[in-house]
Amino acid sequence: MSTVEFVSINKERIKYLLSLYKMTVDEFMCVATEGLKKPFTWEDVYRDRIPLNVLKRVDRVFQKGLFYYADPATPEKRKSVSVFFRKTTFGTELNLGSRQRVREFEDLKTRLNTISKLSDVTLKRKLPITKLSANPREVAFSLREQVLPAFTDNKRDFLKNFINKLGDQNVFVFEFVDVKNKKEKANVDGFYLSPNAIVLRRMQESFSREIFTLAHELGHYLLNQEEIEEVDVTKLSHQDVPISAVEKWCNTFAYFLLLGKEKAELLDKITMFNAQNDYGHELVKQISKETNLSRLAIFTNLLIQNKLSYTSYLNIKEEMEEKWQQRLQREAIQKEQDKANGIEVQGRNPQPIRAEIIKDVFSVALSSGVIGEQEYCKVMNIKPTEINEFRYQ
Repeated sequence: MSTVEFVSINKERIKYLLSLYKMTVDEFMCVATEGLKKPFTWEDVYRDRIPLNVLKRVDRVFQKGLFYYADPATPEKRKSVSVFFRKTTFGTELNLGSRQRVREFEDLKTRLNTISKLSDVTLKRKLPITKLSANPREVAFSLREQVLPAFTDNKRDFLKNFINKLGDQNVFVFEFVDVKNKKEKANVDGFYLSPNAIVLRRMQESFSREIFTLAHELGHYLLNQEEIEEVDVTKLSHQDVPISAVEKWCNTFAYFLLLGKEKAELLDKITMFNAQNDYGHELVKQISKETNLSRLAIFTNLLIQNKLSYTSYLNIKEEMEEKWQQRLQREAIQKEQDKANGIEVQGRNPQPIRAEIIKDVFSVALSSGVIGEQEYCKVMNIKPTEINEFRYQ
């Protein structure tokens, strides 16, 4: 007969995390006891001594590590601690996966800023804070050389270069990947956390959308307006969906930042996209190839500028979505055929892009003795034997 192992905890830390995650006790218990034949109760959780197996279940929700709950000091609910204490609502109704990701990167951002100070690494803001009254098109054109890398049609390379270009401006950009077997997947595309962090979700289906999301979140950074959201440019086309002034600004900024002045002027010359000019399909296709903007993003902005009728836009959108679904079906059929023929490629899970600025900060911290090799290897996802080779790549 097995005995239950108990551990002492500071139960107020669990209450604090509930407040931080904006979860009710009922919501928390539903997640924590999911799949159990004999669910435990809140009374089993909120106590000074708790069964170890119950504590492990608690930490599956909050992912803080078991030692966190043993700390006798109860954290204060300060705005400086988390965006969840600074804001009450967000652009998307956040699921648990999104809240977990936000907390993960808030902790990493805080750690980076702390070790930067201890290592005498200066991370002062270089880009000015912009007012909402500023013209987003003009702001985009004026900052383009500072924040946008040279164009390449390899979208992943362009995204990586874009991330590192922002690193030159002391902006941390993180990317995360929700692999297929991850239980709690985020329902957001990206977010901006003050003062200097942008986080992106890897979008396997579309690097164009991820690039646009990064440009959009850069808009939030310029306005210094925090947000956690799904970035869907087509929402601007929904005539009955209210869009905030900040979101409109960031979408417009992102569009013109990626489009560029020369391409914008090409589109400016055409007063209306209709059947007479075949709705500009060839021009839009060419611009899309030369900017990494999706064709749908371009058509959406033509609609917003009243250069394309709403009916025509819906027809174009429907046709593009139908072709996309047909492509997915072809790929699925091909996979099934390969599997039937004994051809099955098990690739590694995709790795998130790591910004050079993050590697640089941690390398300086390691050299300065601010952090140890264990933390460095964990953050860089390398083995201890690979340290020297990795640092000087």
